Order: sequence, then structure tokens, then C-alpha cells
Amino acid sequence: MTNWSGSGLMVTIPEKQIDAIIERHAALQARMATGDMAPADFVAASKEFAELEPVAAAAREVVRLRGERTALTEMLADPEMKAMAEEELEAVAAALPAAEHALAVGLLPKDVADERAAMLEIRAGTGGDEAALFAGDLLRMYSRYADTQGWKIELISANEAEVGGYKEVVASVKGQGVFAKLKFESGVHRVQRVPVTESGGRIHTSAATVAVLPEAEEVDVAINDNELKIDIYRASGAGGQHVNTTDSAIRITHIPTGLVVIQQDERSQHKNRAKAMQVLRSRLFDLERSKRHDAEASARKAMVGSGDRSERIRTYNFPQGRVTDHRINLTLHRLPEILEGEMGELIDALIAEDEAQRLAGLGE
Repeated sequence: MTNWSGSGLMVTIPEKQIDAIIERHAALQARMATGDMAPADFVAASKEFAELEPVAAAAREVVRLRGERTALTEMLADPEMKAMAEEELEAVAAALPAAEHALAVGLLPKDVADERAAMLEIRAGTGGDEAALFAGDLLRMYSRYADTQGWKIELISANEAEVGGYKEVVASVKGQGVFAKLKFESGVHRVQRVPVTESGGRIHTSAATVAVLPEAEEVDVAINDNELKIDIYRASGAGGQHVNTTDSAIRITHIPTGLVVIQQDERSQHKNRAKAMQVLRSRLFDLERSKRHDAEASARKAMVGSGDRSERIRTYNFPQGRVTDHRINLTLHRLPEILEGEMGELIDALIAEDEAQRLAGLGE
């Protein structure tokens, strides 16, 4: 059942389903308290209990507010209690939609990759040197945002441009809920500004492409050695940087998919191979996730999180000091702050839009 509440869609969860959530939560708690469970069963029950805990709390809050609404509505018939009941009923009526919404969001199918670390890939696009400089700005923006979240960011590989910035850079971002917050960053980011190399003051448009992939473990992706073509050669870099005197650079080609990963930043061939395999696993894992997502979303393409990395998703306009996310038509006149990592408002808005669309899908 769906109800429109304010400007958003609210899904009303039936009482029978709410009771089942609360009962399941209580049953798990009682079962774990007995101390009679096998270790593997206890671990599984603990995991389910932890996942269900916030949903059960939201369910109990909905039950409480619905109960108060019923009791207060009955009190309206009492002349002596009517004024007080009307006042409290107004407060309950204001709180209930938010509680219903929180419960509905808690019941949405979870993306199993949300809690994973992420592989962040940024590539300079159209715009030459300015695109490379912008790619560097984006890496700095995400690094600053990672700092605010308590995440750890580590460069995996970097192809630096002679003017500064990067032609291509890959980084691993580790921490709690990294992929959940960064997954909507994939796409084409466009910048409009006067380049430092432009003497005439002409506004230039350039772009960089961002890809955010859930980081995969070895158990997630089976890669057979006979599916790999591995080339070893001597590393090279801009301005003579990262140049080795030994053959330590690695190029791995995954023959079935044609994916190619090049790693040359480390002086050790072994370390370069390990990092290249880390990137390859994540790309293969993301490829499989994308196939499943496309199959599940074939009937209805989501505005947010479509995963199309050729889509222009955001514009950073320096003359006007604004950042516009084109998917949700959100413009913020806080460009300097956002580039310093203050991305919370943008990311929260994208997550909220994704939730709203999935809630709308429940009512279809």
C-alpha cells in the first residue's frame, strides 16, 4: 500500500508484517540467550540479529505512534480531554510519516556491496592538460571527504601528467560503508573554468571520468591462471619519475573479458602484480554486479545509480561558484567547500533520491 505524504512517497507497512519483524527479533534474542547454540549457528543468528536491530526499532516506533494515534482519536469524544488530545494528536500525526518512512527504507533490499571498501578510478577526459588538473582536483576532493569519514585512502597506481594532476589514478578507499556513500559518484564530471594555462581569460570546459567499484576479495572472484596474459616490462613515467632499471612493471590481460590492468608504481614486480590483481578482481566483481543490476532493472531504469559511466552526472562551474548534479537537479553554490571535501549534502541527497525511487518501485 502506498500513500503520498508531503512531497515524497511514503510506503505504509501492514501491521501483520510489522508484528512479524518484532517477533523475529525477539525470537532471535531469546534463542541466543539460551547458550545452547552451536558456534556457527550463533554467529549466523548474531549477524541476522544485528541486521534486524534497526529495522525492529523502527517497527516498534511505528507501533507506538499508531497506538497513540488510536488512543488519542478515541479521547476526542471526551469533552474534557478533547483539547489535550487534539494537541498531542497533531504531534503524533507529524511524527508518524517519518517513522513509517524510516521503517520502509529499512525494509528495502540491501546492496550486499554497500559495506565494502571501494576502488576509486579517475581518468582525465576531454580537455587536455586542464582535464588532468581536474582529475587531480577530484582525487583531492575525495581524499578530503574520506578524511572526514575516518576512511583510509591508498594510491594503487597513478599516471601523472606533466602539467600536474593525473591522466589516470586508481586508489583504494577503506572504511565502514565506503561503497554505499561513493557508489553514485560514477560517471562523467565536467568542469567549467579559466585554465591556468589560458592567458586570454576564456572559460574552458573539460571533463574527467570517475568509476567507483566495490573492492573484491579473492573469495569473491575465481580467476584461473590460464585466463591471464601477463606481460612484464620496464616501468616509465612522466618527467622520468617511477623509472626503474629492472623489469618490474606488470600488464595483466584477462582473456575472457578483455580487461587490461597495468601496474608500475612499485619497484617490486611482486608488489605490482599483487596490486594489479587487486584492481582486476574488483573490475571483474563489478562487471558481474552490473550484469545482475541490468537484469533486475530492465523494466525500469533508475535515475540514480544506473552505473552508466558515460553519463554526465555533475558540473563544477567556477565562475558562478556552483556545483550541479544533473541526475537530481540539485545546484549548490558551495563549490570551494565541496572541492575541500564537504560533500555530505550532495551524497545525502543522492542516497535519499535512490531510496525514494526504490520506495516508489514497491508501490508499482
